[in-house]
Amino acid sequence: MTATREANAAVVERAKRLFGEIVEEQLSRIQRLKEANAGAASGTPLNHALQRPIVVGFVGGDGIGPYIIKEAERVLQFLLDDKLSTGEVIFREIEGLTIERRAKLMQSVPEDVMDAIKRCHVILKGPTTTPKAGDPYPNLESANVTLRRELDLFANVRPVKIPEEGIDWVFFRENTEGAYALGSRGINITEDLAIDFKVTTTIGAERIIRMAFEYAKRNGINRVTVVTKANIIKTTDGKFLKEAERVARDYHEVVWDHWFVDIFAAKLLDANRRRDFRVIVLPNLYGDIITDEAAELQGGVGTAGSANIGDRYAMFEAVHGSALRMVEEGRAIYANPTSILRAAAMLLRHIGFIAEAQSLDTALDVCTKQYTITGRSDGLTCTAFTDHLLETIKNQK
Repeated sequence: MTATREANAAVVERAKRLFGEIVEEQLSRIQRLKEANAGAASGTPLNHALQRPIVVGFVGGDGIGPYIIKEAERVLQFLLDDKLSTGEVIFREIEGLTIERRAKLMQSVPEDVMDAIKRCHVILKGPTTTPKAGDPYPNLESANVTLRRELDLFANVRPVKIPEEGIDWVFFRENTEGAYALGSRGINITEDLAIDFKVTTTIGAERIIRMAFEYAKRNGINRVTVVTKANIIKTTDGKFLKEAERVARDYHEVVWDHWFVDIFAAKLLDANRRRDFRVIVLPNLYGDIITDEAAELQGGVGTAGSANIGDRYAMFEAVHGSALRMVEEGRAIYANPTSILRAAAMLLRHIGFIAEAQSLDTALDVCTKQYTITGRSDGLTCTAFTDHLLETIKNQK
């Protein structure tokens, strides 16, 4: 019995040390955020719509990523041809963010890739592979999680539209905290006990919630829905909900309501209720799950784009994964580029090219109805679909 107590005491001391390191890191992070908010030069927001020249980076990623990024770059090259000629827009291709290279270097994002990304204002990124148990790769942190944290891309913005149902949702997912912030920092206490952590800070919750309310106010939308599980996850989700209550007092013209995530997920399947939602703001994990559900209702995760926004940088990407199996089976040329092209349209809007973005979105609406991509040889190739898309854009003029 004495030996067991001593062994347990040693385990507890180790856990306390590891947890202490995590707490210190998060306290330092909060201090940096406060300094930025107080007006430090590093925290001065950039308006990418006014930034000229604007540098756009293209990152292929894994699996089908390089295939779809190539087509998206081709479309943006056409739409911004005159801006590229004058130097108003600069394109840069960034290589090296592959799972093989990341595994070899034991880095979620290789240092040279991160440096290259930081020399851009915005990037369009293909999907990356995150190793899981049983994979032939080391247990690296998600490249997306690393990028969001290092670039402080605190807002994941995902629009979902189903016009025939009158649905026009915009989701604001907190991107740097929650259950993902320390996803690779959990502690295996013993063989029988593993503990992960969830992080919510006042400043982190406040800024994503305020962004959602600002968006609603700016666009004449009078409803914001906050989604948590604060009845069960009382501390972290409770803080998120408390911040929503506080921020809402600054927006008297916007009505807000609160839903628990499980009921909200069910109501998205309720055709009689779901059209009532407009702007939705959620913590990280819930946002990841709910936005994929919403994209599936729109037509599948391959139909939705995603924006990751911070004060200095912005990253746009497809919602779906890297689909390594398609590459292994020789089907990568049949990958659906729709999601990354929707993300490209979001990028265009973000950097101030509204007409070009509308042209791309309109052409996508036409082509996704007219042409079929199945991921196999009975559908169009990625390149053939993009050829039709470019012809459709040209015919708009």
